[in-house]
Amino acid sequence: MAVTKLVRRRKIRYGIRNKVSGTAERPRLSVFKSNRAIYGQLIDDAKAETIVAFNSSKLDLKSNNTVASSKDVGKKLAELAIDKGIKKVVFDRGGYKYHGQIKALAEGAREGGLEF
Repeated sequence: MAVTKLVRRRKIRYGIRNKVSGTAERPRLSVFKSNRAIYGQLIDDAKAETIVAFNSSKLDLKSNNTVASSKDVGKKLAELAIDKGIKKVVFDRGGYKYHGQIKALAEGAREGGLEF
């Protein structure tokens, strides 16, 4: 059986999820990337609920899958989190390499005021 990109990323993601868990005080910042948009959400794993979510399709941009739009998503996500009283998070890169859009989202969230 050929190991596809999706299967490889899923195995990495499960390994990360075994180590990274969010709480109400320090939720998990989960990232998902599709061909059209990038998504970020803060999750309290103890209650299994999403606290804050934002994605690049909510921005009024010509292209939603660029590094610049990812940085904007990170900043907006940080702004929403700070409004909810959250300053510290645990970063979950979702099996993606910490590079490009994922890195830009993390840097945007840090610039917005979140601490990893």
